[in-house]
Amino acid sequence: MEKWILRKRKYLQSGGLSASHYNYKVRGRQLDLGFPILPILLLPGTDLLLVDSFRERITSEAEDLVANFFPKKLLELDSFLKEPILNIHDLTQIHSDMNLPVPDPILLTNSHDGLDGPTYKKRRLDECEEAFQGTKVFVMPNGMLKSNQQLVDIIEKVKPEIRLLIEKCNTVKMWVQLLIPRIEDGNNFGVSIQEETVAELRTVESEAASYLDQISRYYITRAKLVSKIAKYPHVEDYRRTVTEIDEKEYISLRLIISELRNQYVTLHDMILKNIEKIKRPRSSNAETLY
Repeated sequence: MEKWILRKRKYLQSGGLSASHYNYKVRGRQLDLGFPILPILLLPGTDLLLVDSFRERITSEAEDLVANFFPKKLLELDSFLKEPILNIHDLTQIHSDMNLPVPDPILLTNSHDGLDGPTYKKRRLDECEEAFQGTKVFVMPNGMLKSNQQLVDIIEKVKPEIRLLIEKCNTVKMWVQLLIPRIEDGNNFGVSIQEETVAELRTVESEAASYLDQISRYYITRAKLVSKIAKYPHVEDYRRTVTEIDEKEYISLRLIISELRNQYVTLHDMILKNIEKIKRPRSSNAETLY
């Protein structure tokens, strides 16, 4: 125990802690450590070892991501952008059949002899108003309405890439945050570079999460429009709006893939250019400058 206390004292004193005396009881013994520290630091349990192991794992994984994974992934996404499915110039090729036929129009007659008085007329007008509230849909005539399968195939390939970028950015962000030293006056230029790197990683995470929200909004918007078509099958504008939504989503998906590639390029370039300051934000001989 005494040897461990001496090692812990030397380690904490090297960090510039105060030298005021502090007595602490460990396993029934009164120990004079010579400085105040948190009680948790006095317990050489497995928790601290697990934390150190976690830090080492994050460091190793993040360095591998920056050096190997980011370049590999940006090349994969660049190749994905060149596939024929993402280079359709005639957007009518991505239109899908909604499988909702236009029924025959219903002819309404309002024949009466006019002898029933105003009460009868009012009742007939109310009936006409109810008739134009739309078609009540209980069962689709041709079965379930399918999504745009071409867009679904692209979305199923894009969503894992979005989640992967969020996870990898979170790992690299944690690595940089663990490298940030304690707060001191002066010599904080390297720390500012670390903070800017963390801010950029956080921005990439937020943008990637917004891409997932965009995909969800596309599905719910298209579903509402298709429901309108089922209720008002004779309104052509609803049908045209669905095709416009599909074309817009196709363009947005290609833009998302391009942005994912560009974010890998930007992060890889930014971290490599500042890797020395990120790993060593303060020089070891800073004290000799004063």
